[in-house]
Amino acid sequence: MVKNNKVLLKVQNNIATVTINRPEALNAVDNDVFEELKSAADQIHSQTEIRVAIITGAGDRAFCAGLDLKMAASGAIFQTPALTFRPGFETLNKAKDIITMFEELPIPVIAAINGYCLGMGLEIALACDIRIAVDTAVFSLPEVQLGTIPDLGGTQRLPRIVGAGKAKELIYTGRRIDSAEALRIGLVEHIYTRDKFVEETGKLAKEIASVAPELIQGAKRAINVAMSYPLDMGLNYETITAVSTVQDLKKGADSLISKIKE
Repeated sequence: MVKNNKVLLKVQNNIATVTINRPEALNAVDNDVFEELKSAADQIHSQTEIRVAIITGAGDRAFCAGLDLKMAASGAIFQTPALTFRPGFETLNKAKDIITMFEELPIPVIAAINGYCLGMGLEIALACDIRIAVDTAVFSLPEVQLGTIPDLGGTQRLPRIVGAGKAKELIYTGRRIDSAEALRIGLVEHIYTRDKFVEETGKLAKEIASVAPELIQGAKRAINVAMSYPLDMGLNYETITAVSTVQDLKKGADSLISKIKE
């Protein structure tokens, strides 16, 4: 890991927990956070025993409040002095590629949203497979209010998750929504009270980790194909994946029958 410890990585019982560790700044992203997120993703990818990853924020106020505005105001985004077209394009692509690393991990990634989830923070969460939020969380893509558009995947991933109309409304207005609204529109899968949040996130991670990794990772690949390619191609890929990852069906059937009888 990079020495600044602005991103922490802990691996326990085949589950990796990535924590953005700037609670004094509501876990806002600066250059160090980006580089350390990249390092964390690389380490998770290289440790094949890891079956599930969780991304969260330090403290109890924020998952990630987005880009560090002080850094943005100084022009020090990745040490790029100004977002003229060429350096701007390369800068944004570098940041976008780091976020996409988590989306492309072979294992499921859970965003454990423990507070403010704004701008770039929401774009990180959108790249995760599953989003769980504390019931006091707040969500927004406020980029238009800052003079830009969501530029790290927000315009592409949000419509795929909540639909084009709702995504346009949230992006055009930069409006904040609470966790109940996020659950209603499908932006998050579950919300929990603060006292249950960590426990429930851990339970889901353990439940997924208990399944044969070939099946979970194969299912992730097939679902991701469904989001990007025509139906016929997706169906064909599903068949290929099913055949190549199949486990002992007799054993599985016996297990399910015994559970039904209980």
